Amino acid sequence: MAAPEGVFVHARALCESRQVGPGSRVWAFAHILPGARLGAECNVCDHVFIENDVVVGDRVTIKCGVQLWDGIELGDDVFIGPNATFCNDRMPRSKCYPAEYLKTRVEARASIGANATVLPGLTIGRNAMVGAGAVVTRSVPPNAVVVGNPARIVGYVDTLGQAEPGVSSGPVAPTVAGGVQLIRLPLVKDMRGDLTVGEFGRSLPFTPRRYFMVMNVPSQEVRGEHAHRECEQLLLCVRGRCQVMTDDGSVRREFTLDDPTLGLYLPPMTWGVQYKHSADALLLVFASHYYDADDYIRDYQCFLDTVAAGSGPAT
Repeated sequence: MAAPEGVFVHARALCESRQVGPGSRVWAFAHILPGARLGAECNVCDHVFIENDVVVGDRVTIKCGVQLWDGIELGDDVFIGPNATFCNDRMPRSKCYPAEYLKTRVEARASIGANATVLPGLTIGRNAMVGAGAVVTRSVPPNAVVVGNPARIVGYVDTLGQAEPGVSSGPVAPTVAGGVQLIRLPLVKDMRGDLTVGEFGRSLPFTPRRYFMVMNVPSQEVRGEHAHRECEQLLLCVRGRCQVMTDDGSVRREFTLDDPTLGLYLPPMTWGVQYKHSADALLLVFASHYYDADDYIRDYQCFLDTVAAGSGPAT
């Protein structure tokens, strides 16, 4: 069978699809079924099998020994490591076929490590990283790094191992990255007990209209994962510790909150995530606005689009 125009197909590969973009390469013993759609400049390595109802974006690398089953969609610039395994049926039985296979999506620029397993019906978020051998049982947020069985978030791309600062770091001068600020509150020590204080409108950046507390979070759970259009927030971990990742659409940073005198200010149009809660963690959050569901942006791509349109980041 002749290769599609502009596509290299090895003599020992079988490419039945005519929907393969120019510049793509299909190597030995790979088999692509007729209904599959592949973008431009893809690299399909040896012993890859791609079923009919599969969509692959541009510049995707699929390493040796990978099978892409019906219902799988890979975005642009995705990397799939050797022998990574995808599933599309939660309850498979021989000769029993579902009316429709579950959709599994790997969004743009995400990477799946060697021998990882991704269960059906999940989304691997934009720019996420799945570690080698991980078993992914839940959708992975954008930019998250997950490892283990079951896979858990251990950090975020561009911030892994760079959390700043914790209680061991000593005094903190306010730092700014896209408007995010660490604020060290005063500590008054006394034989009767210690006291810390902040004055809204003076030492603190806004006057709150509401507060809420987050507690009893299992250590593997993730909170936040949204931005606010107008609302400002101040986060204080008054007991225990947690990690906070912030993203203004261009700069991503991570902070450790493990001291009740250390506050983290999040301006509007800041994507925020809290995770790695200690068992005793108690997170106190002050907010500049009353609760308004319309103020939330819960989709990361929508957040990036809003920032690009000129609505942020705030300064």
